[in-house]
Amino acid sequence: MEPASLTRRIPQHAERRRFLAMLGGGLLAAPLAAEGQQREKVWRVGFLGPAPERIYTDPLLSLRGGLRELGYVEGKNIVFEFRFAEDKNERLPGLAAELVRSKVDVIVVHATRGTRAAKQATGTIPIVMVVVADPVGTGFIASLARPGGNITGVSSNEVQLAAKRLGLLKEVLPKLSLVAVLRNPTSPAGELQFRETQTAARSLGIEIQLVDVRDPKELESAFTAMVKGRAGGFTVMGDPLFLSQQKQIVNLAMTKRLPSVFTRSEAVEAGGLMSYGPTLAAQFRQAGTYVDKILKGAKPGDLPVEEPTRMYLVINLKTAKTLGLTIPQSVLGRADEV
Repeated sequence: MEPASLTRRIPQHAERRRFLAMLGGGLLAAPLAAEGQQREKVWRVGFLGPAPERIYTDPLLSLRGGLRELGYVEGKNIVFEFRFAEDKNERLPGLAAELVRSKVDVIVVHATRGTRAAKQATGTIPIVMVVVADPVGTGFIASLARPGGNITGVSSNEVQLAAKRLGLLKEVLPKLSLVAVLRNPTSPAGELQFRETQTAARSLGIEIQLVDVRDPKELESAFTAMVKGRAGGFTVMGDPLFLSQQKQIVNLAMTKRLPSVFTRSEAVEAGGLMSYGPTLAAQFRQAGTYVDKILKGAKPGDLPVEEPTRMYLVINLKTAKTLGLTIPQSVLGRADEV
């Protein structure tokens, strides 16, 4: 803060004493004053999520906890602005614009749609993306090693993981000949994931039944179509819509007695058969390290995009028993949690 202007004349002898005092102690105090000013800086971090707020409870706790470990104290030197689209994708551009108008220092954003909205809203505010399937293919960054521009963060590797999940389902169901693939056709990365799954299916000798769902209201009819098509199981493409509706998906899977493999372990905890992939909480904590580097002066375009550091295979043995399945030891031996 600049000192207030003096409105009265200071006598000459007082000025001399003031000058000597500055020589004796003022210059020594200058670094302390500067340090105090730095401590008073309050960073504003925005978050944009396509899914409902309830989905982000644990991930955002992880993000904030990681930043706290790095020295950020909410209300003291950092504040957060949260925006949730509640599965209404048409709201994303407006919510992104709100964050820009609130003059945040950095925007953390979940998923491909959210990142696209943030990118369209600003070309200057740093953006840290989380769980973006193909950031190069979608045009968000130039390369993983040198993103360029104002976007960096954590990719999801979902394109490759989609194929691995199909392979797991085949191991558990050796006679599997037809698998349903639950996809949101409006997902920017959905086509990439589906193509990778198709390639894996051909190598495994499996046919694919593509089941598109754009809205939660379509889920019940989607599962009816799976049963009618005689699918032996199903996989779920990575998408915020399915993340927010995973409980309903699990319930329908159990009602229709369809073995499944999900993207997140939370679905298995809710009763799904298997999941393979990183945890959302770990990816959000990973994103926090980018926020820290950017607030300390790093340019997002110079920070390489990272992939998830750990994958988890989670199996629900109770669900397997209910479905009359025996999980092979080759799969159980690789499981992180059963």
